[in-house]
Amino acid sequence: MSTSVDSTGAATSTAAAPASSTRLLGWALALVAVLAVIGLTGSMLLWQKLGNIQQALAQQSQDAGRQAIEARALARQASELAQESAARLAVQETRLSEVALQRSQLEELMQSLSRSRDENLVVDIEANVRLAQQQAQLTGSMQPLVASIKSAQQRIERAAQPRLAPVQRALALDLERLSSASVTDTAGLLARLDELLRQVDELPLKNAVAQAAATRRLAASARPTAASGAAAGETVDLPAWMAPLQRGWDAVKDEMRGLVRVRRIDQPEAILISPDQAFFLRENLKLMLLNARLGILARQLDAARSDLLTASAALNKYFDPAARRTQTAATAMQQIQAHLNTVETPRLDETLSALATAAAGR
Repeated sequence: MSTSVDSTGAATSTAAAPASSTRLLGWALALVAVLAVIGLTGSMLLWQKLGNIQQALAQQSQDAGRQAIEARALARQASELAQESAARLAVQETRLSEVALQRSQLEELMQSLSRSRDENLVVDIEANVRLAQQQAQLTGSMQPLVASIKSAQQRIERAAQPRLAPVQRALALDLERLSSASVTDTAGLLARLDELLRQVDELPLKNAVAQAAATRRLAASARPTAASGAAAGETVDLPAWMAPLQRGWDAVKDEMRGLVRVRRIDQPEAILISPDQAFFLRENLKLMLLNARLGILARQLDAARSDLLTASAALNKYFDPAARRTQTAATAMQQIQAHLNTVETPRLDETLSALATAAAGR
């Protein structure tokens, strides 16, 4: 029984197997057909898309070509414009260099004109200051210098040049120095020298012993009283016949005193001067004083000082220092020398140095 079953089942299995194979084959063919359709559809879509891409690429290629042509045209135009711009720039640079050159030349011309004007101003001021200084030396007055400096200050202020500021400061310093300077008393000095010139003939020499004794005798003879009474401070009336005897006795005593005199002689040449030499000595002293007078008038103070020193040395060497006239003359000479030493015309060194610096352009 089981054998039949198995044979039936095997037969059934054998019959069912071809049916399932056919069915699977149909399904496979259907699947292949579907896949083929899908593949075909995909291929068509891909082809269509590829065509679209090709068209897009072709369009982009055309656009790129057109843009390239336009770019070349623009590049050509840009190159032409750049060349034209370069040419214009070269022309502008040339013109700019010409303008810069003209401007530099104009500035140099203006500076030259300004410098020339300043130099002329400086030279003019220096000439005026030097002329005023000479006038002050000749006249002994500070007014020419003060007027010249004030005029120079006004001209520099009107010029308004910064490079002249040092000159203006120097002018201010010299003006302040002039305002504090002392003025020479020319009239007083000349009057003193004239008085000394009148006293030269009356100055006693160191060897004028006999002249001094004779002078004392004449003075004693002019007095009606006795010499002894006068020395004692008492007045004694002598008879008329005794007055000549008294005068004779006084003369004899003076002569006896003059016979022997002991003195210290430091300068023997002053004692050994003869009358002729005394005359020329006095004349030489007058010439020295006259030269000093001319030096003061000519404002040659150094020469006047030198002449006064020589005259003072001669006065102390050859004239009697104990005489009142000699002492008065020596004092007058010392006073004149002291006045000349304190008086000096101020020198405008600051102004002249500043003017020289400004003229040199430093």
